[in-house]
Amino acid sequence: MAGKKIATRESYGNALKELGEKYQDLVVLDADLAGATKTSTFQKAFPDRHIDCGIAEGNMMGIAAGIATTGKVPFASTFAMFAAGRAFEQIRNSIGYPHLNVKIGATHAGISVGEDGATHQCNEDIALMRVIPGMTVICPADDVEAKAAVEAAYLHDGPVYLRFGRLAVPVINDEESYHFEIGKGITLKEGKDVTLVATGLCVSEALEAALMLEKEGIDAEVINIHTIKPIDEELLVASAGKTGKVVTIEEHSVLGGLGGAVSEVLGTKCPVPTLRIGIEDTFGESGPAAELIKKYGIDAESICRKVKEFV
Repeated sequence: MAGKKIATRESYGNALKELGEKYQDLVVLDADLAGATKTSTFQKAFPDRHIDCGIAEGNMMGIAAGIATTGKVPFASTFAMFAAGRAFEQIRNSIGYPHLNVKIGATHAGISVGEDGATHQCNEDIALMRVIPGMTVICPADDVEAKAAVEAAYLHDGPVYLRFGRLAVPVINDEESYHFEIGKGITLKEGKDVTLVATGLCVSEALEAALMLEKEGIDAEVINIHTIKPIDEELLVASAGKTGKVVTIEEHSVLGGLGGAVSEVLGTKCPVPTLRIGIEDTFGESGPAAELIKKYGIDAESICRKVKEFV
């Protein structure tokens, strides 16, 4: 694993600032959390293109929708819990239904929010967002991918939900050679015994688990699915057909997220035994992020153990 660790929320802030210089029509909205979502980086550089909407997330989505109708490209930013959760209806009706060009930057997603506890650990957002017709859902694995995803979202015509984390995660992609394409998964390691399909911070854990499994004589293929909707059906079907067993790994509920999306594809196109690793049907709790990741079984050791039992 690479030595460098960066939280994808930091990548989001840095990417917005870089893109702000490149694209004059990019506008950033925030709901009184610029420091935490890292949009303050953009705010300092372009104060006239940053709008703090206060603690009124639903209203912020309405403002973003209005701005989108003028031809500008708004990035509405807040915690995943308040974007996908609190503002769901406004995202559905004011952004999704008219299919407006709004980008939603949702930070502090998943269990790794840590000490903020169950109320702030959003393990439901992928499920909520991917069910909105026409919504693109992206969950980047590291700094390189996150920055590329923000630009891809800007260039994409239509609503996009971008999911970022609070915890610093290993940089696994090489900036020089990395290519991001919406809807295309990436095979990080070839294998023949089992396919590990991961998203977000679980991608680096899955890679580590694959190295552990190798020592146990299990040859695991590792696929990074950064776009959960539209999902790369072709890649999933090809890999499942080759290995005959699939394990999904996500920092999200095992219901309705990556595991659900992959199961929907394979259930109709390539039925194989599938194991979903993620947050079981439970709420999180307060604690250090690294300990929570272990406790809820999405760290490399837990993944290795579960895959071994499954295979």
